[in-house]
Amino acid sequence: MTQMVRAAVQTGPRKIEMREFPRPQIGPDDGLLRVEANGICGSDVEIFRGHIGAPDRGPFIPGHEPMGIIEEVGERAAERWGVQVGDRVALEVIVPCRACDDCLTGRYQACRFRKYGHGVTGIEVAPTLWGGFAEYMYISPNSVVHKIDKTLPAEIAAMYNPLGAGVRWAVGLGEVGLGDSLLVLGAGQRGLAAVIAAKAAGAENIIVTGLASDAHKLEIARELGADHTVVVDGDEGRDIVEAVQEITDGRGVDVALDLTPMAGGPITDALKSVRHGGRVVLAGLKGSREIPLVTDIIINRAITIKGAFGVDVDANRKAIALLESGRFPLEKLHTHTFGLDEVGLAIDTLAGETEDKSAIHVSVHPNFS
Repeated sequence: MTQMVRAAVQTGPRKIEMREFPRPQIGPDDGLLRVEANGICGSDVEIFRGHIGAPDRGPFIPGHEPMGIIEEVGERAAERWGVQVGDRVALEVIVPCRACDDCLTGRYQACRFRKYGHGVTGIEVAPTLWGGFAEYMYISPNSVVHKIDKTLPAEIAAMYNPLGAGVRWAVGLGEVGLGDSLLVLGAGQRGLAAVIAAKAAGAENIIVTGLASDAHKLEIARELGADHTVVVDGDEGRDIVEAVQEITDGRGVDVALDLTPMAGGPITDALKSVRHGGRVVLAGLKGSREIPLVTDIIINRAITIKGAFGVDVDANRKAIALLESGRFPLEKLHTHTFGLDEVGLAIDTLAGETEDKSAIHVSVHPNFS
């Protein structure tokens, strides 16, 4: 009798159904992951709401930050990935072809021939279990796999993706290094991860912005190493650019990182807050909204702008090393754990759409009850 696997399927905006699918048959080149935990990020919120993603996409199993234990693995796959049954691993969302020019030169995120992705592929694509909101998940031959220390608490290990984002966006793309200053627009989990990454890289002056309702996040930002926090709304709200100029004695920051979702104003704030010749990294998705952009600011101040698309191998490896080092109190970031039957509630909680507004890092654990 075929073993069935429970999974949460998104069938439309704000619609999640629990379904069962056959457990995949594993051959010599692929594997099966027993999912321990899957983190939720801001893009999950916007996809759940229907703000981003193809409007006509069919049902799919979300969850693009999966982490768990190798349940089965083929002989060739085990050799290729350097893993064995019982190892804990994390998967990247992108499943590249590994053969095109982009893949062979290290730009696998730009692979034009990739057909699949974890947490984004429809259930009509065999063997269905492509997303992390499931008891088990298929690991295809081309999946990108990272080993993680099994002694870490699952909720901490599940932070590999947001921490990887902080590493790549602040340090990799933003080039934050020893003695540099950084403005982080947005105090969510990836904003806090950027603080950790920048601090580890030797940043001297880190400024984090947030709303009045983000007071608890800004407090943790300071505990993680932020030198200044700025509230941008309410009675205590300050103009970001003025605050940055005051903090930096009129020089501006070396790097500004925008992580705010669906808002255009912070992009202009970022451009106006960096020094002449500074760098701006854009990582906050705005959906299909048209965002006004004054290009003269970019030209006259010689600003470099980079778009931040996901997390790559190098950032993930460095993030996992930070996780395993125990150097930072990452337990302060994890606020909520949900079971597989509560995916919708988990996403709403991260979005601040429940009575509990304290969410920072939220993860779904299939065996949690």
